[in-house]
Amino acid sequence: MTKIAITVNGKTHQSEVEPRTLLVHYLRDTLGQTGTHIGCDTSQCGACTVMMDGVSVKSCTVLAAQADGAAITTIEGLAQGGNLHAIQEGFWERHGLQCGFCTPGMIMSTVDLLQRNDNPSEADIRHALEGNLCRCTGYHNIVRAVQYAAAKMRGEEPATIESEAAAQPA
Repeated sequence: MTKIAITVNGKTHQSEVEPRTLLVHYLRDTLGQTGTHIGCDTSQCGACTVMMDGVSVKSCTVLAAQADGAAITTIEGLAQGGNLHAIQEGFWERHGLQCGFCTPGMIMSTVDLLQRNDNPSEADIRHALEGNLCRCTGYHNIVRAVQYAAAKMRGEEPATIESEAAAQPA
């Protein structure tokens, strides 16, 4: 067994884990952070994406012992005071989800993107999310959700659905 101390969503947890325990299993099974989804177990789908020390990582590729001393943010740690984070709001307002399985990973990858680029182009968004798979959508509404969130986080009023539709080529 290996002793670890990991801060998850602002709260430090000390545990003993098997050295082979993946971070995704530690988060879900030990800490009950079930918003972090297990999809493929091979880092292909991105459903398990979390922030580790401010950078997005696929938690199915990180051992819990490797995260010792790290600060982890999961989807559960984004909303503050009962209010959705701007990115969560964007996915809600722009219908950036269908079944919802990929949504936590998409949102956490978006957190990483918008920390680095507060005004990403559509191409930037698509590139940043290419490590996250969604089997339900054509990604159009996910891109719109990220654009909405980026505007909100810049302190701007997001474009309305009507103005977005009018801006699309016929």
